[in-house]
Amino acid sequence: PQGSACFIQSVQDNMEDIMELARSEAMLFKFGSGTGTDLTTLRSQKEKLSGGGSPSGPLSFMRVYDQIAGVVKSGGKTRRAAKMQSLKVFHPDIMDFIECKSREEKKARVLIEKGGYDANFNGEAYSSILFQNANLSVRLTDEFMEAVERNDSWTTRWVTDSSKAGPTYKANEIIDRMSQCAWQCGDPGVQYDTTINRWHTCPNSGRINASNPCSEYMFLDDTACNLASINLMKFRKPDGEFDVERFTAACRVFLIAQEILVDHASYPTARIAKNSHLYRPLGLGYSNLGSLLMADGMAYDSDAGRGICGALTAILHGAANRTSAELASAVGPFEGFAANREPMLRVMQMHRDAVEKIDDACPAHLRNAARQIWDDVLADGRQHGYRNAQATVLAPTGTISFLMDCDT
Repeated sequence: PQGSACFIQSVQDNMEDIMELARSEAMLFKFGSGTGTDLTTLRSQKEKLSGGGSPSGPLSFMRVYDQIAGVVKSGGKTRRAAKMQSLKVFHPDIMDFIECKSREEKKARVLIEKGGYDANFNGEAYSSILFQNANLSVRLTDEFMEAVERNDSWTTRWVTDSSKAGPTYKANEIIDRMSQCAWQCGDPGVQYDTTINRWHTCPNSGRINASNPCSEYMFLDDTACNLASINLMKFRKPDGEFDVERFTAACRVFLIAQEILVDHASYPTARIAKNSHLYRPLGLGYSNLGSLLMADGMAYDSDAGRGICGALTAILHGAANRTSAELASAVGPFEGFAANREPMLRVMQMHRDAVEKIDDACPAHLRNAARQIWDDVLADGRQHGYRNAQATVLAPTGTISFLMDCDT
């Protein structure tokens, strides 16, 4: 069975690979999974083809992918297709990418306001326009954000030859247009490429280029992540205290179950199957945080609320990685660990350092529990390595929360 809900896929700049992505996406949607791809590898409309003429550009192929997602969505399966498409900010077609969904939604408004079409998202107005079946994100680098701060120009680069300059814009013009379009239609989102790769556990195996549709899973191209979520309210004691011991025990059981699933699941492509076994990424998370805070009379937007959230997340992440190190001591670390030992331990140290930034308004017993767990994670990881390149993600839990009887 297909055990993973989250996928990241790559695409190369040739017709065979572009169409193969369309096929594999369709098969993933069929089983209710989501997939994300960075399209920066596709040359822009402004470049040249070796045989003469101009390339179609990423947006042209986005039309194909969008239609496939729409058709599969209508097939009566588990839920509507979920996909993410991103483009790095130095791609020559970046402004067209930023504006594409906003332009289409202007057409929908005309159909609704002037033509009398149904305004429902599933109505004919929205079903007749493009780019409605994907989340769009622009991947921004620190270099670009520094150009924004300096009010400098930003020059894009050809995909096929980075020494050749594409269109040049004011960096602030790009960020302003992104803001306007996001206000109009909700897209594009932003992914901070430099920061994401700074926290990458396996940089020696490749960079992080893309995410899954909801963006909680960011890892190497052509990988899969199976998800599990824990209802936080189940660990609230009658006196209101959070039961750390039971929570960490549950995290351990869940992670072991997810780890077993890696070797007993099917995968849509050979590359995803290979990488899933090489790196064994998992996605344990939680749900119902809002209910937990409300049950304690805690404001969601408060220092104490944020502190509790930080501590619980650190405990979850630490318990999962401590279990991963325990598994590594029993059956060995993931195959890609040896090549990434130093950067992975560096990232784990960064997580341990972040524990000290948890707000002091958080109850001391939660902060102390997070510290102890992360001390264990570092000590065990240095000795045994880790069984999984990633262990946790915080998924939106938009569907599974109903099954778990969560209120938030």
